[in-house]
Amino acid sequence: MFGLKIKPLSVNKAWKGKRYKTDEYKAYEKAVLLMLPKIEIPEGNLHVSLEFGFSNKASDLDNPVKPFIDILQKKYGFNDSRIHGYDLTKKKTIKGADYILFNIKKAEL
Repeated sequence: MFGLKIKPLSVNKAWKGKRYKTDEYKAYEKAVLLMLPKIEIPEGNLHVSLEFGFSNKASDLDNPVKPFIDILQKKYGFNDSRIHGYDLTKKKTIKGADYILFNIKKAEL
């Protein structure tokens, strides 16, 4: 593994000007919020596992992470600064069968 001694750049500093949610994102957020089950979020540091099933094999694994995490925060009332680890998985699926699987557990540090 290689290390760089540099402060990671926040996505908030990567964009110039204000960012606004698109109508598509607003509709997605509303739909996901309605689908999410009632769960208890553990106290302390968190570890999030995400599996995205994509029908488009060219889809990037990292693109849906931030919007989905933001929706999880909104639903469950936690700050994503508590997330200390991720497991990310990308699976190929047939057209129309795209999906998201997730789990949130206490991080083992």
